[in-house]
Amino acid sequence: MEEIRIPVEDQRVAMEILGRFDEHLKAIERATGVQLLLRGGEFILRGEPRQVREGKEVLQRLRETYRVQGVITLHEVNQAIRAAKGSVREREAEAGDEILLTTPRGKQVRPKTPGQKNYVDAIKRYDITFAIGPAGTGKTYLAVVMAVVWLRQRRISRIILTRPAVEAGERLGFLPGSLEEKVDPYLRPLYDSLYDVLGVENTERYLEKRIIEIAPLAYMRGRTLEDAFIILDEAQNTTPEQMKMFLTRLGFGSRAVITGDITQIDLPRGQESGLVVAQRILHGIEGIAFQFLTGEDTIRHPLVMEIIRAYERVEAEEAKTKE
Repeated sequence: MEEIRIPVEDQRVAMEILGRFDEHLKAIERATGVQLLLRGGEFILRGEPRQVREGKEVLQRLRETYRVQGVITLHEVNQAIRAAKGSVREREAEAGDEILLTTPRGKQVRPKTPGQKNYVDAIKRYDITFAIGPAGTGKTYLAVVMAVVWLRQRRISRIILTRPAVEAGERLGFLPGSLEEKVDPYLRPLYDSLYDVLGVENTERYLEKRIIEIAPLAYMRGRTLEDAFIILDEAQNTTPEQMKMFLTRLGFGSRAVITGDITQIDLPRGQESGLVVAQRILHGIEGIAFQFLTGEDTIRHPLVMEIIRAYERVEAEEAKTKE
């Protein structure tokens, strides 16, 4: 059973979507099988994953219908249902039904969008894969999943996850505590992904045996990493020198995935991002893949997708102004 919540920006839109005496709501529930509720300024959708996806797609189409026409009739609802069902089936067919793994809590992990499927396929095919895209597109999570899959298949003997310890307006030296305590908050998202994929007990056991290693990027200097699955997260916050250092750590039998969002660079003003430089100079080299994920691949709260699209529109307008 899955549940998602979609904020209601305008109560008039919600009333039009529900219809008189909930006529539209009942039609949507009958056609998709989803349970649809309006509570506390949010639409709540409950059901099996496909039912929820179809219900969400119907709501998005009806919101657009209201924006254009200012009214929603049962005819438009039925049209939205047919279109949504076809769209969801088409996306699922493109994404494929491959289950990558099942978490300790029973959640089946699979690519949910065509972009995510292309990303997973690239990890399988290429020694180095760059994944560039906004928050919530599964860049880090899917990389961790593939690392765990390969570890279980004995295709590699260890997993190494690393991040540059850089945040806007902060410096490690001014933070309280030991060096380990200072860098831990920067690495915490990597622990969170591992806990979800492996469970806490398995993760701690692998960390204790050094089968999994989580460390700041600076700790990679001088090492050659063989027979390993290496993930560099938040790569937009590397310098060109750090990126070169990381890429030249790759040893025999290893695979590297580099993830980042070039719209959220926290380096000092005037400092070029190592991810941006790598994208420019490494594109086209055999054995290296660049996968670009977009707001359409966002699997977080529906509002995150709207936020990403809003920023993308503004950035596109600013780019046109500069031309």
